[in-house]
Amino acid sequence: MATKKLYKSRRNKVICGVCGGIGEYFGIDPTVVRLIWAVLILCFGTGILAYIIAALIIPDIPDGTTIVED
Repeated sequence: MATKKLYKSRRNKVICGVCGGIGEYFGIDPTVVRLIWAVLILCFGTGILAYIIAALIIPDIPDGTTIVED
């Protein structure tokens, strides 16, 4: 059994690939993740800081790595 790892996405990338990577990790549409980020930004203002932190912490996907979707 392979372990799942969270990486920034190259396929579903708009700014840094954070939302695409989270969507791929949880198996949901990255657009839903982007909408959640937008709500956090508009309602609480914490979304911007959380996105910046996530962009710095979540690693890029290594070359040659493929994401297997169930």
